[in-house]
Amino acid sequence: MQDIDSSNEYHQRPTWDEYFLMLAKLAATRSTCIAFPVGAVIVKNKQVVATGYNGSPSGSAHCTSQGYCYPGLTSCDASKTLPSRAVHAEANAIAQAAKYGISTDGASIYVTLEPCLSCLKLVISAGIKEVFYETSFNSGEKALVRDSFVNEGLVTINQVKLSEVIAQKAASFLLTSTSISNIGILQSSQEKLL
Repeated sequence: MQDIDSSNEYHQRPTWDEYFLMLAKLAATRSTCIAFPVGAVIVKNKQVVATGYNGSPSGSAHCTSQGYCYPGLTSCDASKTLPSRAVHAEANAIAQAAKYGISTDGASIYVTLEPCLSCLKLVISAGIKEVFYETSFNSGEKALVRDSFVNEGLVTINQVKLSEVIAQKAASFLLTSTSISNIGILQSSQEKLL
């Protein structure tokens, strides 16, 4: 049996936070929102219980399919008055859990974009205790409201960043078959990304 050097960066495993954030990023690839593709993963006891991504409500035309959000408006964020047509990723993940009778009480949620205040309130009301996000969203007065929820002990909020090594490894796994016996092929693919 070949001896594998576990100190080699190639063999480094993602942390749990990186793992679930990568799953949220993968969920975001299903987004039908033109402005901000966002993904969410609800996790309980290190198990995924629901996923979600942002997009128009079920049965409604997708913005990406029709090429616009509203007639004459290429993106929802281009208007100061019209609301987004999208159901946010967090709301969709919570709705999926509810639809299938899955409790989110005591769970964590991983999102690619920090939840807006409406979604944060929904997250708290669904019993989700931890939020992990990649990209910041709230600032100014919105951040003050967010921080008040944290200070009340209703939720914890943490920013997560993927290490470059883990991101490159994930990319190589997405681009190359991983169910093969020759590890040299995977290492070669990894080297091409570096």
